[in-house]
Amino acid sequence: MSLDIDKANMRKACFAHRKEAHARATGAEAGLLSSVLAGFRGAPVAGYMPIRTEINPLSAMAECAAHGPVGVPVIQAEAHPLLFSRWYPEGDMKDGPFGAQVPVVDDYFEPEILIVPLVGFDRNGGRLGYGGGFYDRTLEQLRAKRATLAIGFAYAAQEAENLPLEPTDQPLDMIVTEREIIDIPK
Repeated sequence: MSLDIDKANMRKACFAHRKEAHARATGAEAGLLSSVLAGFRGAPVAGYMPIRTEINPLSAMAECAAHGPVGVPVIQAEAHPLLFSRWYPEGDMKDGPFGAQVPVVDDYFEPEILIVPLVGFDRNGGRLGYGGGFYDRTLEQLRAKRATLAIGFAYAAQEAENLPLEPTDQPLDMIVTEREIIDIPK
């Protein structure tokens, strides 16, 4: 079985687990994420606008926005790193690529902490994304300039074993779920 088929099957299984977890969501899933981010007040943070069944980080992002810049990803083009435009809890948004909302006004900055959405994760910092490589390219670019903390945010049900990872996949530094904080040993 090729790596592409393995990834497709793994994505399908992880999406199903995520959908089930999302159906049980209470709205309080970002509590642990907020506690982690509280230790980095004022640092430039990038989150994401949740789509479909992604776990929702918006309450944690709103808390961060009271202390420093918070951005959301804006896709520039296929096979390019993401840019991050400043986000405000009540700011004007518009539809962006793939159904995610983006700020109406472009106000780009480079974050030092990324809250990364995902399809599946493992306890070694492995991340299975949607397959476009946007976060891998972005993390590689940011990490070449400075230390950049990548926090995977997911439902606990999205944990998987034996993720089909590639050398270009950028590892997560930490994973936060609605149930626990998983520090990845270096």
